[in-house]
Formats: sequence, C-alpha cells, structure tokens
Amino acid sequence: MSFERVLITGGGGALASDLAQRLDGRGEVAARSHAELDVSDPAALEAAFGELEPTLVLNCAAAHNAEVCEAEPELAFAVNSAAVQRLARHSAQAGATLVTVSTNYVFDGERPEPYGEDEPPGPRSVYSISKLAGEHAALAYAPGALVVRTAGLFGLCGSAAKGGNFVTRILERGRERGTLQVVADQLLTPTFTADLAEAIIGAVEAGVAGRLHLTNSGSCSWHEFTEAIVELAGLEVPVEAIATEQERGGGRPLNGVLARPRADAAGLPALRPWRDALADYMQRAGLAAVSA
Repeated sequence: MSFERVLITGGGGALASDLAQRLDGRGEVAARSHAELDVSDPAALEAAFGELEPTLVLNCAAAHNAEVCEAEPELAFAVNSAAVQRLARHSAQAGATLVTVSTNYVFDGERPEPYGEDEPPGPRSVYSISKLAGEHAALAYAPGALVVRTAGLFGLCGSAAKGGNFVTRILERGRERGTLQVVADQLLTPTFTADLAEAIIGAVEAGVAGRLHLTNSGSCSWHEFTEAIVELAGLEVPVEAIATEQERGGGRPLNGVLARPRADAAGLPALRPWRDALADYMQRAGLAAVSA
C-alpha cells in the first residue's frame, strides 16, 4: 500500500476533509467533492482514475440521508452500490488499495449486545441495503479492500445533504423551539470524524483488509447524546425522551453499537470515549459554553 497518490471521494464532507488534512504532505492528495467527481457517473470515474492514477482510494461519497434513500432508491443504489463496484474495479485494475466507508445501519439492531464485524447483517431500509451491497461489491472486486463501518458521525465540516451534523442541528432546533424531543431507545456510539480519520489511516498503514468497525469508545442513546450536547453548549432547554414509534422513519437500528474484535485482533488502538471526543469537537467548533 502506498500513500503516494490518494483519491478521496465525497471531498466536501467532514470525514473526507479530515482525511485530506491528515494526509497532507504524505503524497499527492486529490479530495474531490460531488461537484468535482460524481461517483455515479461511470465516465467521470474512468477519467479520474486515468488522470490521477491513484495508489490509494478513500471512498467517503454516499447517499446517506435515509429518508431520501427511501423515496429515491435508484439514487441510493447508484451511489452506495453501483459506484462502489466501479471504484473497486478501477482500483483493482490500477493496483490501488480501496477503502470504503459503511454504516452500523447494516444490522437490524434487535440483539442487546454490540455487533462485531463478523455478525450476520440484517438491513431494514433502502439506505442500509444499498450500503451492504456496496460492501459486498468492494470486497468482491477489489482484492485487499477495507470496509470501515462506523456510526453517528460529527465533524468540523458538516454534511450539506443533512443541513449540518447532528450536533449543529440539535443546537439550532433547541434554540428555535425552546424544547427538544429525542428517541431514548436507540443506541449508538457518536464518532468524531477527526478521530475516525486517524483510525482509518492507521488501519491502512497496518495493512488491514476486510470489514472493520471503527467508532469512538462507549455507547449512549440519541437522547443521552443530545443531553450531552445541550449541557456542553450551556443551552437550557428541556430534552424529552420519546420512543422510536413516535419518531419519523429512517430505519435506524434500536441497537447500533459496534464491537471491534477484528480491530482489536489487528492491534489497532481504541478511539477515545465519545464524550471526550464530543467535548473536543464542540470546543474546536466554537459551540461549547464550558471548557472540556
């Protein structure tokens, strides 16, 4: 594996931005946004590989708004599955290492324990089915590919497709409405993209292939996550706990917590606790009212 020439797709997002920043100076890094490289366009992909001749491809491009994916399944599969297959084929032909980012949504969330990398998936939405199909495509067509599953991303560069990240949306909603309602029966591990970027680079350096779970440490409900955000921001608004059936759809698993036996076996260091990562992020983003 070589960092000599790196192609990062989805270059306008938080994770892609953090990856590009951390790889700056290690080689030629081309972080291409959707406007610069539409991964669902076969001709555009072929041209990009011909121009850049990458040795490492980091695929952060995704159709990740679950509700949009339900309404537009063709878009979901074009970006999350078919595009990954083409990326895998081009990577294999170029002798490049492919890393593609996936999601905890591939699990049904019905079991109480965290899900390890080798647990059988059970996707329940168009989004999660399309992401799982993309995983299969990457591993089938690109020898040595790495599929990184993660969860609950937040970072300094927010998601344009979602109107910012969960942290910024919650703070905006709380200030506008004066109260918040958040599900308390769905579990996850919120993950800072800066930490995830470091972990992905470490996994690539270690030569890890196959599926890998990388998140910050610990777990919480979306309600607990929201309470932590509000507390750190010094925002005095009530946060009401609601049940999943009171929330609009989107296919989020009840238990979306990921275990990492393969990452541990590979000797990869654990990421810091999610609360520490959240406090760091909010300080750096100018969102915190209290010091971390």
